[in-house]
Amino acid sequence: MSDNSRELAELYRDTRVRLCALVSGLDDATYDIAVPACPGWAVRDVIAHLTAIVEDALAGRLAGIPDEEFTAGQIARMAGVPVAEMLDRWAAGAPQFEDTIQAFEVWPAVIDVATHEQDIRGAAGQPGARDCAAIARCTPMLLDWLAPPVRVAIDTDDGAEVSGTADAELTLSTTRYEAFRWRMGRRSHAQLAAMNWSGDPTAVLGELTIFGPSPTDIVE
Repeated sequence: MSDNSRELAELYRDTRVRLCALVSGLDDATYDIAVPACPGWAVRDVIAHLTAIVEDALAGRLAGIPDEEFTAGQIARMAGVPVAEMLDRWAAGAPQFEDTIQAFEVWPAVIDVATHEQDIRGAAGQPGARDCAAIARCTPMLLDWLAPPVRVAIDTDDGAEVSGTADAELTLSTTRYEAFRWRMGRRSHAQLAAMNWSGDPTAVLGELTIFGPSPTDIVE
């Protein structure tokens, strides 16, 4: 086996373990704090979603990226489950889930858990892990998936560049962490427009996010 043969599994596991340790140290009141990055969800709901993703995948109930209706069902199903029990259930199913995402190269699973770690950290006022391996590995991939209508050079810690189909060119100076967050819809339209652009970004703003953008500003 190569050194990268367990990359996805290890990225997911390391993020999960770090997030579980963080959540285990929070008090009950914090579990009910609203998560600005996930409208309508509290901290406990994010954990419910992450736990349910593993259980649904292993039970064969998950086919592709879940939509809003599916995730709402996950939250409802976990509504009466204590956070500590959810963390235990997540840990119990994680090894098999990690084997699965590794075998089928399910990068969205790693992106999802890394995104929700930062969502919870932002809500709980516990910043950290912004330079973690999962974000470092996933951000260039998220930028590679961009398909803007004009040529855009995105200058991050990784020096990533994304080309569009027209001759016009914009340059965006940002950071790896910020790029990870805005690609996942964790910034508002106004925040996207206010980033460090070399010119008018109007033509590309609608193409920047995979989800969202956020209906409100998210400040972390």
